Amino acid sequence: MNHLTIKTLVAAFACAAISMTAQAAGNVANGKALADKYNCFTCHGKDYNTPLDPSYPKLAGQHRDYLEHALTAYKRGDGAYGRNNAIMTGQVKPLSNQDIKDLAAYLHSLPGTMAVHR
Repeated sequence: MNHLTIKTLVAAFACAAISMTAQAAGNVANGKALADKYNCFTCHGKDYNTPLDPSYPKLAGQHRDYLEHALTAYKRGDGAYGRNNAIMTGQVKPLSNQDIKDLAAYLHSLPGTMAVHR
């Protein structure tokens, strides 16, 4: 192999790795489309910081991994390692694992009002 071919292969692998990392982290635009499709704002507020009920969580700016975990737990339902909430379980049942990653990425990207206290 010549020097140019090796550089081309290295560049291709680097681009593939970046693409896979971005996909693994979730797609913000797809997440927004899903949040709009499933009307998440109805309960969590139009800015995802002002929920309809104080017992509903603020989602904007929340940690992406926590959001993924919570949505996956609702999808599991009342079983082991699941969460039991009829509304949320119904909302997340049709979502794929990638949909969950995308939603988490979108909600994480929003400006949040949560504060960390020590």
